[in-house]
Amino acid sequence: MISIIGFIAAILVLSVLSGLIQGNKKKKKRSAGKRQTSVKKSVTPTFNRSSTTCRPDEVLLKTPLEQINGAEFERLLSLYFRDQGYTVKEVGVGGKDGGVDLVIVDKRGEKTAVQAKCYADHNKVQVMTVRELVGAKRNHDCILSLLVTTSDLTAGAKREAEQFKVDYWHGGLVENKLRAWGNWQPAKTKAKPRKVAGSTVRAVTCACGAPMVQRKNKEGTAFWGCSNYPSCRKTKAM
Repeated sequence: MISIIGFIAAILVLSVLSGLIQGNKKKKKRSAGKRQTSVKKSVTPTFNRSSTTCRPDEVLLKTPLEQINGAEFERLLSLYFRDQGYTVKEVGVGGKDGGVDLVIVDKRGEKTAVQAKCYADHNKVQVMTVRELVGAKRNHDCILSLLVTTSDLTAGAKREAEQFKVDYWHGGLVENKLRAWGNWQPAKTKAKPRKVAGSTVRAVTCACGAPMVQRKNKEGTAFWGCSNYPSCRKTKAM
């Protein structure tokens, strides 16, 4: 009788131990699966617009504007202006530009201070950026100033730019100029096509073939100016 009870007890003990072993195996599998998932997530590449790392020129010339950072946008503009016949000095290397990223000099020796802002569409250039450019251009002996952004300017920034004679390229106008250049051929993306800024009217075309944009003179009178400014300075009365 005692031997039978001992045999039954042994079977029960073995059953309990077997259950514990199986449970530990399942837990190990689940934890291993979680570790594999976390590793996969960690290696997923992400785009950092605030990065100061600049990829090679051949890569930039095939990259859409929404996938480049500020340093790369400055470099892309530098390549563009050089091909337009300007002498280009990159003064904003490392992000310490003091309000000016490029100084471009035309064949007549006239200097233009250029500020580049590579922003997402919803992030508009503020008034302070325009004021910084106006003040900083004197530090580089520049008479003219140009603000180039991938987004747009706030209403206040536009008024400030017109008041202090700061020319600006924004939104689709920048992309149109780069495409017309021919060297920038970005890969196609699923992003929605950019709209050309409302100030650009396709029906009004400059003698050089570029669209003209609405501007104002010192007296506040509106006129049409070539979008290729400062390389083209032709104007038309409205």
